[in-house]
Amino acid sequence: KAIGLKDASSHSGRRTYITRLANKGVGVRLLAALAGHSHISTTQRYIDVNSEQLSEAVELL
Repeated sequence: KAIGLKDASSHSGRRTYITRLANKGVGVRLLAALAGHSHISTTQRYIDVNSEQLSEAVELL
């Protein structure tokens, strides 16, 4: 907000950081360590999935 981004927060920054690393193939255990999470389930909540990724997963069938 201080830099002029509407609806931006540290939480959205963490979500972007974790999601981008996950999309590059970084494993959830390493992501949890990088984020300082004690539980992998916490990290998993930060990873966003988009429609393109869902389509690619279905195409694997």
